Amino acid sequence: MYIYNGPFIIQQKGEVMEDDKIIDLYWERSETAISETSEKYGRYCLYIANNILHNDEDATECVNDTYLGAWNAMPPQRPNRLSTFLGKITRNISLNRFKQYRAEKRGFGQTSLVLSELEDCIPAADNVEKAVDEMDLVESINRFLYALPDAKRKVFVRRYIRFAKKKECLSDQKVIGVIKPKE
Repeated sequence: MYIYNGPFIIQQKGEVMEDDKIIDLYWERSETAISETSEKYGRYCLYIANNILHNDEDATECVNDTYLGAWNAMPPQRPNRLSTFLGKITRNISLNRFKQYRAEKRGFGQTSLVLSELEDCIPAADNVEKAVDEMDLVESINRFLYALPDAKRKVFVRRYIRFAKKKECLSDQKVIGVIKPKE
C-alpha cells in the first residue's frame, strides 16, 4: 500500500506489486489486476479526478471508469509507465465528465480556469491540419519541458496535466525558491 505525503510524494509501506506484474495480470485477464491497481494507484487517480471535478462521488466514479478503461486497453497496449497510463485515462475521463457538467452549466471554476489558460495554445480545427498542429504542439511542449529546470517542469505538469491548484503547485519547498507566484 502507498501513503501520500502531499499530492506527489509516495512512500512504500508493506508489499506492493510491481507495475510489470500488474500489467501481466491485465494481459492474463485476471481480475486481481484491478484490485492491485486500486491499491497502488487509486489515490493517485482520485487526486487527478478530484482536481478536475471537485466532487468526491464523481471523482470516484471516474477512477472506477479508469480501471475499466485500463482493462479494455490492456491488451493490446502494454504501457511503459503504468502511473502515466492510468493518469492519462483518469484525466481524459474526468475532462469528459467536466465537459458534461459545463454543458449543463454545472462547472466548478478551477478546471475552466486551467483550460482557459491553455486555449490559445490548442488548435481548434477538426481536420488533417488539426492533427499536424497537435503533433507540432506536443513536440513543442516536450522541447519546452526538457529545457526547464526540474522544479519548473514539476509545476507545469502539476498545473496543466494534473490540474492542481496554483497554491498546490507551488507548495514544494524546492519550487518556492525558484518560482514566485503572482499575487
